[in-house]
Amino acid sequence: MTSSKRGILLVNLGSPDSTSTPDVRRYLGEFLMDERVIDYPFLARWIIINCFVLPFRPKRSAEAYRRIWTPQGSPLITLSRELEQLLRRQIDLPVALGMRYGTPSIRRSLEELRQGSPDLTEVLLIPLYPHYAMASYETVVIKTRDDLKAMGWNVTLNVLPPFYNQPAYLDAMEASLRPALEQPHDYLLFSYHGVPVRHLKKADCTGTHCMQRPDCCTQPSAVHGICYRHQSIYTTNAMVQRLQLQPGTYSSSFQSRFGRETWCTPYTDQELIRLARSGVKRLLVICPAFVSDCLETLEEIGMAGKESFLEHGGESLTLVPCLNGHPQWVKALRDWSLHFPQNWV
Repeated sequence: MTSSKRGILLVNLGSPDSTSTPDVRRYLGEFLMDERVIDYPFLARWIIINCFVLPFRPKRSAEAYRRIWTPQGSPLITLSRELEQLLRRQIDLPVALGMRYGTPSIRRSLEELRQGSPDLTEVLLIPLYPHYAMASYETVVIKTRDDLKAMGWNVTLNVLPPFYNQPAYLDAMEASLRPALEQPHDYLLFSYHGVPVRHLKKADCTGTHCMQRPDCCTQPSAVHGICYRHQSIYTTNAMVQRLQLQPGTYSSSFQSRFGRETWCTPYTDQELIRLARSGVKRLLVICPAFVSDCLETLEEIGMAGKESFLEHGGESLTLVPCLNGHPQWVKALRDWSLHFPQNWV
């Protein structure tokens, strides 16, 4: 492979264009109407979203976005663009950044790659999600394939697999977390984005292995296939081993549930209250499922979650930043971009 033949496409979740209620409504409409986010039949999904969600939720979500918005705009977009620029400085390959929802779209980013490097024969898609889930990793892959087909661009699409167990990702996580662990604290909570248990079943895994036997997640296993909960717990256990964390000083939970059905448990909002009431005073929270800080980390954990923890007896909650532009994370992306699949284990 020569450097002129491969292009890199980074894809993250996305963000509203502004904190205005109309912009948030448009963004939520695109996001929630994705059949891999809410996987009900189209008519049922349309009724739920347009009759019960969009008339009410955008205003509340806009208020949450205003709490984290910066002069530069959305933190997720800003941090993702910084990551794109950091990677560009380290590799002699064309790099583009797309968002699954909102702007810049995946289609626009693919057009950018094609126009800037018409001799490309391969695009390496890097979904910026460590763990496999229908509503994150899978929808990015499907949308990229659909856009390439619609463009009529005859280029090979290779896709970086979920990297939840890759040494380079774990190295970056460890390097990011160690400084926080050196500060006084009582407990470390690994909070992952939640998914409905039903999605685990659709991915050919009931999730019962991970729910009943936490020790089963100490090694990757074909039995688990693409089980999101297994991959999340594997990441926690890998970090526990690397950092030599003691039993009773850490746990995992799942945040951001939506609707009334059962999602992966335990729920982060309930865990924050439980930990505070159990006597934990100084809490660290890290969100390994996100590589860029966003609404779910900065507001849901760093603001609303912190307020809840303090209200129920805690004294401090420290949110460990996502990988963002950490040098070890940029190095991982550089190595994968240059050498995938040779360096994949």
